[in-house]
Amino acid sequence: MMKSIEKYLNEELKTKRALLFVLLDSEDSSEAEAAERAAAAERAGASVILVGGSSATNSFEMAGVVKSVKQNIQIPVVLFPGNITGIVPDADAILFSSLLNSENPYYITQAQALGAPNILKFGIEPLPTAYLVIGDGTSAWFVGSARGIPFDKPKIAAAYSLAARFFGMRFVYLEAGSGSKRAITPEMVRAVRKAFDGFLIVGGGIADTQTAKDLVEAGANALVIGTLFEQKENQHKLSEMAQAVISV
Repeated sequence: MMKSIEKYLNEELKTKRALLFVLLDSEDSSEAEAAERAAAAERAGASVILVGGSSATNSFEMAGVVKSVKQNIQIPVVLFPGNITGIVPDADAILFSSLLNSENPYYITQAQALGAPNILKFGIEPLPTAYLVIGDGTSAWFVGSARGIPFDKPKIAAAYSLAARFFGMRFVYLEAGSGSKRAITPEMVRAVRKAFDGFLIVGGGIADTQTAKDLVEAGANALVIGTLFEQKENQHKLSEMAQAVISV
C-alpha cells in the first residue's frame, strides 16, 4: 500500500498546477472494464482513481473493482463512498466525507461513525473531507438529502468551507453531481478558495478544457472527471484536459 496519499497529493501540486481525478462507478462497468479505464486514465495524466459514487451499493462488486484496478495502475485508488457500503478493502485512501449541507444527520456524522471501524480495520488512509452538494436534481443531491447550495450563491459555499476549515477538515469537495448539466462557477471556487486554505476538489459538469482551465485558475487543486470519461469516444479529451490543467 502507498505511504501517505495526502502527502502524495501535496507533493504532486509542487510540480503541477492542478490534478485530475477520474471517477469510476463500480456499478457501471465490469472489473476488467474498470481496470482498462483506470489504466487509460493513468496514461492520460490522471493522478488519482476514485471508485464509488452516490448510488453504488454493492460492496462485493466494488471490492472486486478496486482490487482489479489496483493491479493495473501505479497511481492511488481512493474510495469515494456514498454510504458505508462503499468502504471496501485494498484501496489506498478514502474521502472520509461529511455531507455538511445534508438535511439528514446520517450523512453528516452517523454513516461516518458506522464506517470508521472498517476503515481502521482495512488500513485505509482517511482524508478528512467536507462534501458540499451544489445545485439539485442529481443523484448526490437526492440520495444525500442535500439542501443544495444554489450555483449563484458563492458566499454560502464559502461559509460552509470556512466552517470545514474551523472543524479541521483538510479537504473540501464542491460537487455539482454526476452528469450535471452545468459546472460549478469560477466565482464560487474563488470565494471558497479565499475562505479555505486546504485541498480544494471540484467535480460535476466539467465537459471541456476551457471549463477545466477556468476552475483551476479560480483556485481548484483537483478536478473530478466522471461522466465524460465513461463515454469511450470522449476519453481522448482527458489527455488534452490534463495537459491544459497541469500547465495553466
